[in-house]
Amino acid sequence: MTHHDRHDSGSLQDCIALCTQCHAVCIETSTYCLSLGGEHAVPEHIQLLLACADICQTSADTMRRGVDVHEHTCAACAEICLHCAESCDDFGSDPRMSHCADVCRRCAESCRSMAA
Repeated sequence: MTHHDRHDSGSLQDCIALCTQCHAVCIETSTYCLSLGGEHAVPEHIQLLLACADICQTSADTMRRGVDVHEHTCAACAEICLHCAESCDDFGSDPRMSHCADVCRRCAESCRSMAA
């Protein structure tokens, strides 16, 4: 059974789109945080944003290629996206950080369904 048999193409394409969006938002957010400096630029936070971007890109690419191991990359992506969302939530009312957290959560939810 291939991954296309387990997941309909609509949900697969939605997950690819969410991973691609999350990758871009995490890169943009890391640049934003570095420009602000201070607590926004703490190395652990920046590294988490970049790790999230990386795993989102890897998950999207794996799904695009039709490789059955996408379930593993999606499971890792869901976990890392949730950690990234929590880190972004620590910045309270900053709208850009809230947006990043929201995108990460949507990506995590979609990846979790792909990993099941």
